[in-house]
Amino acid sequence: MSSDKPSRRQQILEALAHELETSPGERITTAGLARAVGVSEAALYRHFPSKAKMVEGLIEFLEQTVFGLINRILADDRDVAARCERMMAVLLGFSARNPGITRILVGDALVGETERLRLRIGQFYDRIETQFKQVLREGELAGRLANGAPVAAIANLLVASAHGRMAQFVRSGFKRQPTELWEQQWPLLARGIFGA
Repeated sequence: MSSDKPSRRQQILEALAHELETSPGERITTAGLARAVGVSEAALYRHFPSKAKMVEGLIEFLEQTVFGLINRILADDRDVAARCERMMAVLLGFSARNPGITRILVGDALVGETERLRLRIGQFYDRIETQFKQVLREGELAGRLANGAPVAAIANLLVASAHGRMAQFVRSGFKRQPTELWEQQWPLLARGIFGA
């Protein structure tokens, strides 16, 4: 057996992400997911006790990936504007590469699911906003923000901008990439935030 072959658990999560991407507006059932993976429903439940736990597995993947990349940015880059730009690029790039998980990020795939999942996504966005605030406060102390720029409002604006672009991606049936026009839009935001 090749070490490159994904585990059954990973196969289930990949199938769920694929179903979320290819079946927008449809409820994903464990029976359909089992068919997509090529196993019985009982086999699914040996790896995940519920569908909510499967969705939670995708959220864990999202958190590990995004925050791992953000931690690298914080370690590698000292410039506040570059940090913010790269953090936005991580969010939008992750969304572009993971349409199914983006449906979870914007809440579209969570309709009818447990409240715990919606709270977990809310915590993800709160954590992102906190990261932006931390970076912006450091920039404020270094005199890198536009005069009087409110840190909390800027952090919220950046998160809302990322979320809005992801929602547009889902709304368009994944045709309008979250990165579309971003190279032209970031300088407009940056000018207001950093005065540059």
